[in-house]
Amino acid sequence: MHSIESLQAIMAPLFPGLMGIELKEATAERVIGTMQVRPDLCTTGNTLHGGAIMAFADTLGAVGTFLNLPAGARTTTVDSSTKFIGGAPLGSTVVGECTPFHKGRTTMVWQALVKAESGKLCAVVTQTQLVLPGA
Repeated sequence: MHSIESLQAIMAPLFPGLMGIELKEATAERVIGTMQVRPDLCTTGNTLHGGAIMAFADTLGAVGTFLNLPAGARTTTVDSSTKFIGGAPLGSTVVGECTPFHKGRTTMVWQALVKAESGKLCAVVTQTQLVLPGA
């Protein structure tokens, strides 16, 4: 079983680490993470960039899939759909909760709800992860 600390260590030198994603819960059935809305993650109007929201949600779904992989297998995102609902202002924190719709042998489908710290829904992201067999 992977601890949150070991998952954070894997992500630290990668893009999720650069974005500042912090895992709060990571199980085979649910992944919760947070991310500070910094100036370098914003677009005009000091609002979190849509691409940052998508990358945040993608990371949570990938972590969920990773926690369900058979030994030696890998994963990659093959499809992602984002519905933007509202914004997250500079200086706030977004919270993402990601749960599975489907956990199959060759694909897994996850949905992330990304909310502003006020609880306001920012986006709904559904993604499909391909399960790649080990070498």
